[in-house]
Amino acid sequence: MQDAEEPQPAKRWLVTLIVVALAQALGTGGITLVYPFLPLYIQTLRDAHFVSPELLAGLVIAAPPLVASLATPIWGRLADQYGRKKMVMRAVFGVSIILALMGFAETALALILLRALQGLTSGIIAANMALVAGECPRERMGFALGTLQVGLFSGVAIGPAVGGLLAERFGFQIPFFFTSVLLILAGLLVMFGVRETYVPPAGSRLNINPLKMLGSWRVILRLEGVKTVYSLRFLNGFAQRSIMPVAPLFVMALIPNAVAAGASTYAGLVLTVSSIAMTAGSLVLGWLSDRWGYRAILLGAAAVAAAFYIPQAFVSDITQLLVLQALAGFAAGGVLSAPAAMLANFTALGDEGSVYGLDASVSSFANGLAPLSASIIAAVFGLRAVFALVAIYYLSMLVIGAHFLPAPKRKRLRLIPT
Repeated sequence: MQDAEEPQPAKRWLVTLIVVALAQALGTGGITLVYPFLPLYIQTLRDAHFVSPELLAGLVIAAPPLVASLATPIWGRLADQYGRKKMVMRAVFGVSIILALMGFAETALALILLRALQGLTSGIIAANMALVAGECPRERMGFALGTLQVGLFSGVAIGPAVGGLLAERFGFQIPFFFTSVLLILAGLLVMFGVRETYVPPAGSRLNINPLKMLGSWRVILRLEGVKTVYSLRFLNGFAQRSIMPVAPLFVMALIPNAVAAGASTYAGLVLTVSSIAMTAGSLVLGWLSDRWGYRAILLGAAAVAAAFYIPQAFVSDITQLLVLQALAGFAAGGVLSAPAAMLANFTALGDEGSVYGLDASVSSFANGLAPLSASIIAAVFGLRAVFALVAIYYLSMLVIGAHFLPAPKRKRLRLIPT
Protein backbone atom coordinates (compact mmCIF):
# COMPACT_ATOMS: atom_id res chain seq x y z
CA MET A 1 0.00 0.00 0.00
CA GLN A 2 1.13 3.59 -0.53
CA ASP A 3 1.42 6.25 2.14
CA ALA A 4 -1.84 8.19 2.00
CA GLU A 5 -0.40 11.22 3.81
CA GLU A 6 2.68 11.55 1.61
CA PRO A 7 1.79 10.76 -1.99
CA GLN A 8 4.59 9.69 -4.31
CA PRO A 9 6.03 12.68 -6.25
CA ALA A 10 5.59 12.61 -10.01
CA LYS A 11 8.25 10.43 -11.66
CA ARG A 12 9.66 9.36 -8.29
CA TRP A 13 9.09 5.81 -9.49
CA LEU A 14 11.55 6.45 -12.33
CA VAL A 15 14.27 7.36 -9.84
CA THR A 16 13.55 4.20 -7.87
CA LEU A 17 13.57 2.15 -11.06
CA ILE A 18 16.94 3.51 -12.22
CA VAL A 19 18.61 3.04 -8.83
CA VAL A 20 17.29 -0.49 -8.35
CA ALA A 21 18.21 -1.43 -11.93
CA LEU A 22 21.79 -0.25 -11.32
CA ALA A 23 21.94 -2.15 -8.05
CA GLN A 24 20.53 -5.19 -9.81
CA ALA A 25 23.30 -4.97 -12.40
CA LEU A 26 25.99 -4.84 -9.70
CA GLY A 27 24.42 -7.62 -7.64
CA THR A 28 23.73 -10.08 -10.42
CA GLY A 29 27.01 -9.21 -12.07
CA GLY A 30 28.73 -10.26 -8.88
CA ILE A 31 26.73 -13.44 -8.41
CA THR A 32 27.11 -14.62 -12.01
CA LEU A 33 30.78 -13.67 -12.10
CA VAL A 34 31.65 -17.10 -10.68
CA TYR A 35 29.53 -19.18 -13.09
CA PRO A 36 32.10 -19.71 -15.89
CA PHE A 37 34.68 -21.31 -13.62
CA LEU A 38 32.56 -22.91 -10.85
CA PRO A 39 32.32 -26.29 -12.67
CA LEU A 40 36.10 -26.18 -13.13
CA TYR A 41 36.96 -24.77 -9.68
CA ILE A 42 35.07 -27.44 -7.77
CA GLN A 43 37.02 -30.15 -9.58
CA THR A 44 40.26 -28.78 -8.07
CA LEU A 45 39.02 -29.24 -4.47
CA ARG A 46 39.53 -32.24 -2.25
CA ASP A 47 36.96 -35.08 -2.52
CA ALA A 48 35.87 -33.90 -6.01
CA HIS A 49 37.13 -37.10 -7.67
CA PHE A 50 34.33 -39.14 -6.07
CA VAL A 51 31.67 -37.60 -8.38
CA SER A 52 31.56 -37.27 -12.18
CA PRO A 53 32.45 -33.78 -13.53
CA GLU A 54 29.01 -33.34 -15.14
CA LEU A 55 27.10 -34.18 -11.95
CA LEU A 56 29.45 -32.10 -9.80
CA ALA A 57 28.90 -29.11 -12.11
CA GLY A 58 25.14 -29.58 -11.80
CA LEU A 59 25.28 -29.78 -8.00
CA VAL A 60 27.33 -26.62 -7.49
CA ILE A 61 25.11 -24.60 -9.85
CA ALA A 62 21.85 -26.09 -8.54
CA ALA A 63 22.37 -25.73 -4.77
CA PRO A 64 21.43 -22.01 -4.33
CA PRO A 65 18.20 -21.96 -6.36
CA LEU A 66 16.93 -25.25 -4.88
CA VAL A 67 17.29 -23.90 -1.34
CA ALA A 68 16.01 -20.48 -2.41
CA SER A 69 12.81 -22.07 -3.71
CA LEU A 70 11.91 -22.81 -0.07
CA ALA A 71 13.15 -19.55 1.43
CA THR A 72 12.02 -16.85 -0.99
CA PRO A 73 8.24 -17.11 -0.37
CA ILE A 74 8.92 -16.47 3.32
CA TRP A 75 11.19 -13.51 2.54
CA GLY A 76 8.50 -12.19 0.18
CA ARG A 77 5.85 -12.41 2.89
CA LEU A 78 8.14 -10.55 5.31
CA ALA A 79 8.73 -7.90 2.64
CA ASP A 80 4.99 -7.11 2.65
CA GLN A 81 5.09 -6.88 6.46
CA TYR A 82 8.27 -4.84 6.92
CA GLY A 83 9.09 -3.19 3.59
CA ARG A 84 10.73 -4.29 0.34
CA LYS A 85 13.82 -2.08 0.64
CA LYS A 86 14.85 -3.83 3.87
CA MET A 87 14.60 -7.20 2.15
CA VAL A 88 16.82 -6.02 -0.70
CA MET A 89 19.55 -4.89 1.70
CA ARG A 90 19.27 -8.05 3.82
CA ALA A 91 19.74 -10.25 0.77
CA VAL A 92 22.57 -8.27 -0.82
CA PHE A 93 24.71 -7.86 2.29
CA GLY A 94 24.08 -11.45 3.41
CA VAL A 95 25.15 -12.97 0.11
CA SER A 96 28.25 -10.76 -0.04
CA ILE A 97 29.56 -12.40 3.13
CA ILE A 98 28.82 -15.94 1.93
CA LEU A 99 30.48 -15.43 -1.46
CA ALA A 100 33.63 -14.14 0.22
CA LEU A 101 33.73 -17.33 2.32
CA MET A 102 33.58 -19.47 -0.84
CA GLY A 103 37.07 -18.29 -1.68
CA PHE A 104 38.34 -20.18 1.36
CA ALA A 105 36.56 -23.49 0.60
CA GLU A 106 38.92 -26.47 0.69
CA THR A 107 36.52 -29.28 -0.22
CA ALA A 108 33.81 -29.74 -2.81
CA LEU A 109 31.31 -30.49 -0.04
CA ALA A 110 32.14 -27.22 1.74
CA LEU A 111 31.64 -25.25 -1.47
CA ILE A 112 28.29 -26.91 -2.18
CA LEU A 113 27.12 -26.22 1.40
CA LEU A 114 28.10 -22.56 1.11
CA ARG A 115 26.23 -22.37 -2.19
CA ALA A 116 23.16 -23.79 -0.41
CA LEU A 117 23.54 -21.16 2.34
CA GLN A 118 23.65 -18.53 -0.41
CA GLY A 119 20.24 -19.73 -1.57
CA LEU A 120 18.85 -19.56 1.97
CA THR A 121 20.03 -15.97 2.40
CA SER A 122 19.34 -14.64 -1.09
CA GLY A 123 16.15 -13.50 -2.81
CA ILE A 124 17.75 -10.41 -4.35
CA ILE A 125 15.90 -10.54 -7.66
CA ALA A 126 12.49 -11.17 -6.04
CA ALA A 127 13.02 -8.34 -3.55
CA ASN A 128 14.02 -5.95 -6.35
CA MET A 129 10.97 -6.91 -8.43
CA ALA A 130 8.64 -6.44 -5.47
CA LEU A 131 10.19 -3.06 -4.67
CA VAL A 132 9.83 -1.82 -8.26
CA ALA A 133 6.35 -3.30 -8.80
CA GLY A 134 5.11 -1.60 -5.64
CA GLU A 135 6.41 1.81 -6.70
CA CYS A 136 5.56 1.88 -10.41
CA PRO A 137 2.23 2.64 -12.14
CA ARG A 138 0.41 -0.47 -13.34
CA GLU A 139 0.14 0.82 -16.91
CA ARG A 140 3.95 1.11 -17.14
CA MET A 141 4.70 -2.27 -15.60
CA GLY A 142 6.00 -3.87 -18.79
CA PHE A 143 8.50 -1.05 -19.29
CA ALA A 144 9.46 -0.97 -15.59
CA LEU A 145 10.08 -4.70 -15.20
CA GLY A 146 11.69 -4.81 -18.63
CA THR A 147 14.10 -2.10 -17.49
CA LEU A 148 14.76 -4.03 -14.31
CA GLN A 149 15.63 -7.04 -16.46
CA VAL A 150 18.08 -4.78 -18.31
CA GLY A 151 19.85 -4.29 -14.98
CA LEU A 152 19.67 -8.01 -14.32
CA PHE A 153 21.09 -9.09 -17.64
CA SER A 154 23.60 -6.27 -17.84
CA GLY A 155 25.09 -7.82 -14.74
CA VAL A 156 24.71 -11.31 -16.13
CA ALA A 157 26.32 -10.16 -19.39
CA ILE A 158 29.36 -8.54 -17.79
CA GLY A 159 29.78 -10.83 -14.80
CA PRO A 160 30.70 -14.10 -16.55
CA ALA A 161 33.14 -12.39 -18.91
CA VAL A 162 34.90 -10.63 -16.02
CA GLY A 163 34.85 -13.80 -13.95
CA GLY A 164 36.42 -15.85 -16.72
CA LEU A 165 39.20 -13.29 -17.20
CA LEU A 166 39.87 -12.97 -13.46
CA ALA A 167 40.04 -16.75 -13.09
CA GLU A 168 42.47 -17.00 -15.99
CA ARG A 169 44.67 -14.20 -14.71
CA PHE A 170 44.58 -14.61 -10.90
CA GLY A 171 43.20 -18.09 -10.24
CA PHE A 172 39.86 -19.29 -8.94
CA GLN A 173 39.85 -17.61 -5.49
CA ILE A 174 40.22 -13.89 -6.26
CA PRO A 175 36.89 -13.60 -8.18
CA PHE A 176 34.96 -14.55 -5.02
CA PHE A 177 36.37 -11.55 -3.14
CA PHE A 178 35.76 -9.27 -6.11
CA THR A 179 32.09 -10.30 -6.34
CA SER A 180 31.62 -9.71 -2.62
CA VAL A 181 32.71 -6.07 -3.08
CA LEU A 182 30.26 -5.62 -5.97
CA LEU A 183 27.38 -6.85 -3.79
CA ILE A 184 28.31 -4.46 -0.99
CA LEU A 185 28.26 -1.58 -3.47
CA ALA A 186 24.82 -2.69 -4.68
CA GLY A 187 23.50 -2.68 -1.12
CA LEU A 188 24.85 0.79 -0.42
CA LEU A 189 23.28 2.08 -3.63
CA VAL A 190 19.82 0.92 -2.53
CA MET A 191 20.35 2.08 1.04
CA PHE A 192 21.10 5.67 0.06
CA GLY A 193 19.42 5.96 -3.34
CA VAL A 194 15.91 4.58 -2.81
CA ARG A 195 13.14 6.31 -0.93
CA GLU A 196 10.44 3.70 -0.52
CA THR A 197 6.86 4.96 -0.39
CA TYR A 198 5.33 1.62 0.58
CA VAL A 199 4.08 1.60 4.17
CA PRO A 200 3.54 -1.83 5.77
CA PRO A 201 0.16 -2.47 7.40
CA ALA A 202 -0.24 -1.01 10.88
CA GLY A 203 0.89 -3.29 13.66
CA SER A 204 3.10 -5.44 11.42
CA ARG A 205 5.22 -7.88 13.35
CA LEU A 206 7.13 -11.06 12.66
CA ASN A 207 4.51 -13.56 11.56
CA ILE A 208 5.56 -16.67 9.68
CA ASN A 209 2.61 -18.79 10.73
CA PRO A 210 2.49 -21.49 8.02
CA LEU A 211 -1.31 -21.57 7.93
CA LYS A 212 -1.62 -17.80 7.43
CA MET A 213 1.08 -17.84 4.78
CA LEU A 214 -0.60 -20.71 2.95
CA GLY A 215 -3.90 -18.84 3.11
CA SER A 216 -2.43 -15.70 1.55
CA TRP A 217 -0.68 -17.70 -1.16
CA ARG A 218 -3.88 -19.62 -1.91
CA VAL A 219 -5.73 -16.35 -2.54
CA ILE A 220 -3.05 -15.28 -5.01
CA LEU A 221 -3.06 -18.62 -6.82
CA ARG A 222 -6.83 -18.50 -7.30
CA LEU A 223 -6.64 -15.30 -9.36
CA GLU A 224 -7.17 -15.74 -13.09
CA GLY A 225 -4.01 -16.41 -15.06
CA VAL A 226 -1.64 -16.53 -12.09
CA LYS A 227 -1.07 -20.30 -12.07
CA THR A 228 -0.47 -20.27 -15.81
CA VAL A 229 2.11 -17.51 -15.47
CA TYR A 230 3.89 -19.41 -12.71
CA SER A 231 4.02 -22.50 -14.93
CA LEU A 232 5.59 -20.39 -17.68
CA ARG A 233 8.12 -19.00 -15.22
CA PHE A 234 8.94 -22.56 -14.15
CA LEU A 235 9.68 -23.62 -17.71
CA ASN A 236 11.60 -20.43 -18.35
CA GLY A 237 13.82 -21.21 -15.37
CA PHE A 238 14.71 -24.53 -17.01
CA ALA A 239 15.42 -22.82 -20.32
CA GLN A 240 17.61 -20.14 -18.70
CA ARG A 241 19.77 -22.36 -16.51
CA SER A 242 20.24 -25.55 -18.51
CA ILE A 243 23.18 -24.17 -20.51
CA MET A 244 25.23 -22.87 -17.56
CA PRO A 245 26.74 -26.13 -16.24
CA VAL A 246 27.58 -27.49 -19.70
CA ALA A 247 28.92 -24.30 -21.33
CA PRO A 248 32.56 -24.71 -20.15
CA LEU A 249 32.54 -28.41 -21.08
CA PHE A 250 30.93 -27.74 -24.48
CA VAL A 251 33.49 -25.01 -25.22
CA MET A 252 36.30 -27.45 -24.48
CA ALA A 253 34.66 -29.93 -26.87
CA LEU A 254 34.46 -27.28 -29.62
CA ILE A 255 38.05 -26.16 -28.95
CA PRO A 256 39.90 -29.41 -28.13
CA ASN A 257 43.20 -27.70 -27.29
CA ALA A 258 41.66 -25.23 -24.82
CA VAL A 259 42.93 -25.48 -21.26
CA ALA A 260 40.60 -25.09 -18.27
CA ALA A 261 41.36 -21.39 -17.77
CA GLY A 262 40.88 -20.65 -21.46
CA ALA A 263 37.61 -22.55 -21.44
CA SER A 264 36.44 -20.33 -18.59
CA THR A 265 37.06 -17.25 -20.73
CA TYR A 266 35.21 -18.63 -23.75
CA ALA A 267 32.36 -19.95 -21.61
CA GLY A 268 32.06 -16.51 -20.03
CA LEU A 269 31.92 -15.00 -23.52
CA VAL A 270 29.09 -17.35 -24.54
CA LEU A 271 27.04 -16.43 -21.45
CA THR A 272 27.87 -12.75 -21.93
CA VAL A 273 26.71 -12.63 -25.55
CA SER A 274 23.46 -14.35 -24.64
CA SER A 275 22.88 -12.00 -21.72
CA ILE A 276 23.60 -8.83 -23.71
CA ALA A 277 21.07 -9.93 -26.31
CA MET A 278 18.58 -10.85 -23.59
CA THR A 279 19.04 -7.44 -22.01
CA ALA A 280 18.19 -5.72 -25.27
CA GLY A 281 15.27 -8.05 -25.90
CA SER A 282 13.87 -7.55 -22.40
CA LEU A 283 13.92 -3.76 -22.75
CA VAL A 284 12.59 -3.56 -26.31
CA LEU A 285 9.99 -6.31 -26.01
CA GLY A 286 8.98 -5.19 -22.51
CA TRP A 287 8.32 -1.69 -23.88
CA LEU A 288 6.33 -3.11 -26.79
CA SER A 289 4.34 -5.42 -24.50
CA ASP A 290 2.73 -2.39 -22.80
CA ARG A 291 1.36 -1.45 -26.22
CA TRP A 292 0.85 -4.72 -28.09
CA GLY A 293 -0.10 -6.94 -25.15
CA TYR A 294 1.92 -9.23 -22.92
CA ARG A 295 0.40 -12.41 -24.31
CA ALA A 296 1.26 -11.61 -27.94
CA ILE A 297 4.86 -10.73 -27.11
CA LEU A 298 5.28 -13.85 -24.98
CA LEU A 299 4.01 -16.23 -27.66
CA GLY A 300 6.04 -14.66 -30.46
CA ALA A 301 9.23 -14.54 -28.38
CA ALA A 302 8.90 -18.19 -27.28
CA ALA A 303 8.50 -19.33 -30.89
CA VAL A 304 11.56 -17.39 -32.07
CA ALA A 305 13.71 -18.56 -29.13
CA ALA A 306 12.87 -22.20 -29.89
CA ALA A 307 13.71 -21.69 -33.57
CA PHE A 308 17.20 -20.41 -32.76
CA TYR A 309 18.01 -23.02 -30.09
CA ILE A 310 17.43 -26.03 -32.34
CA PRO A 311 20.44 -25.38 -34.65
CA GLN A 312 22.74 -24.89 -31.62
CA ALA A 313 22.73 -28.66 -31.21
CA PHE A 314 24.57 -28.92 -34.53
CA VAL A 315 27.19 -26.12 -34.34
CA SER A 316 30.77 -26.96 -35.27
CA ASP A 317 32.66 -23.92 -33.95
CA ILE A 318 32.45 -21.27 -31.27
CA THR A 319 31.44 -18.47 -33.67
CA GLN A 320 28.28 -20.27 -34.76
CA LEU A 321 27.38 -20.84 -31.11
CA LEU A 322 27.87 -17.16 -30.25
CA VAL A 323 25.69 -15.93 -33.14
CA LEU A 324 22.84 -18.32 -32.35
CA GLN A 325 23.05 -17.55 -28.62
CA ALA A 326 22.68 -13.84 -29.43
CA LEU A 327 19.62 -14.37 -31.64
CA ALA A 328 17.93 -16.73 -29.18
CA GLY A 329 18.84 -14.45 -26.27
CA PHE A 330 17.03 -11.44 -27.75
CA ALA A 331 13.81 -13.45 -28.07
CA ALA A 332 14.27 -14.93 -24.60
CA GLY A 333 14.20 -11.37 -23.19
CA GLY A 334 10.51 -11.14 -24.14
CA VAL A 335 9.78 -14.52 -22.58
CA LEU A 336 11.29 -13.22 -19.36
CA SER A 337 9.75 -9.74 -19.08
CA ALA A 338 6.18 -10.39 -20.26
CA PRO A 339 5.16 -12.92 -17.57
CA ALA A 340 6.68 -10.74 -14.83
CA ALA A 341 4.49 -7.83 -15.96
CA MET A 342 1.44 -10.13 -16.18
CA LEU A 343 1.80 -11.01 -12.50
CA ALA A 344 1.61 -7.34 -11.51
CA ASN A 345 -1.54 -6.85 -13.60
CA PHE A 346 -3.25 -10.06 -12.45
CA THR A 347 -2.75 -9.36 -8.71
CA ALA A 348 -3.57 -6.64 -6.17
CA LEU A 349 -1.55 -3.69 -4.89
CA GLY A 350 0.15 -4.42 -1.57
CA ASP A 351 0.79 -8.11 -2.37
CA GLU A 352 3.92 -7.56 -4.45
CA GLY A 353 6.24 -9.17 -1.89
CA SER A 354 4.16 -12.34 -1.69
CA VAL A 355 3.50 -12.45 -5.45
CA TYR A 356 7.13 -12.12 -6.45
CA GLY A 357 8.28 -14.24 -3.53
CA LEU A 358 6.19 -17.09 -4.92
CA ASP A 359 7.45 -16.25 -8.39
CA ALA A 360 11.04 -16.46 -7.18
CA SER A 361 10.29 -19.75 -5.46
CA VAL A 362 8.93 -21.25 -8.67
CA SER A 363 11.80 -19.88 -10.73
CA SER A 364 14.42 -20.90 -8.18
CA PHE A 365 13.10 -24.44 -8.01
CA ALA A 366 13.36 -24.65 -11.78
CA ASN A 367 16.78 -22.97 -11.72
CA GLY A 368 17.95 -25.64 -9.29
CA LEU A 369 16.54 -28.61 -11.14
CA ALA A 370 17.68 -27.36 -14.55
CA PRO A 371 21.46 -27.74 -14.01
CA LEU A 372 20.97 -31.20 -12.50
CA SER A 373 18.69 -32.40 -15.30
CA ALA A 374 20.94 -30.82 -17.94
CA SER A 375 23.99 -32.50 -16.41
CA ILE A 376 22.24 -35.87 -16.46
CA ILE A 377 21.10 -35.35 -20.07
CA ALA A 378 24.64 -34.35 -21.04
CA ALA A 379 26.15 -37.36 -19.30
CA VAL A 380 23.71 -39.80 -20.94
CA PHE A 381 23.02 -38.29 -24.38
CA GLY A 382 25.89 -35.86 -24.87
CA LEU A 383 26.33 -32.11 -24.46
CA ARG A 384 24.51 -31.23 -27.70
CA ALA A 385 21.27 -32.78 -26.48
CA VAL A 386 20.95 -30.02 -23.88
CA PHE A 387 20.43 -27.37 -26.57
CA ALA A 388 17.64 -29.40 -28.16
CA LEU A 389 16.07 -29.76 -24.71
CA VAL A 390 16.04 -25.98 -24.24
CA ALA A 391 14.19 -25.61 -27.56
CA ILE A 392 11.56 -28.04 -26.25
CA TYR A 393 11.11 -25.87 -23.14
CA TYR A 394 10.38 -22.80 -25.26
CA LEU A 395 7.96 -24.73 -27.47
CA SER A 396 6.15 -25.90 -24.32
CA MET A 397 5.81 -22.28 -23.18
CA LEU A 398 4.32 -21.38 -26.55
CA VAL A 399 1.70 -24.13 -26.30
CA ILE A 400 0.78 -23.44 -22.66
CA GLY A 401 0.58 -19.69 -23.17
CA ALA A 402 -1.58 -20.02 -26.29
CA HIS A 403 -4.08 -22.34 -24.61
CA PHE A 404 -4.30 -21.17 -20.99
CA LEU A 405 -3.46 -17.46 -20.69
CA PRO A 406 -6.52 -15.21 -20.41
CA ALA A 407 -7.51 -13.62 -23.71
CA PRO A 408 -6.45 -9.95 -23.63
CA LYS A 409 -8.89 -7.10 -23.96
CA ARG A 410 -8.81 -5.62 -27.43
CA LYS A 411 -6.71 -2.50 -27.53
CA ARG A 412 -5.61 -0.15 -30.27
CA LEU A 413 -2.04 -0.62 -31.45
CA ARG A 414 0.17 2.32 -30.50
CA LEU A 415 3.90 2.83 -30.55
CA ILE A 416 4.07 6.15 -28.74
CA PRO A 417 3.02 6.18 -25.04
CA THR A 418 0.26 8.56 -24.06
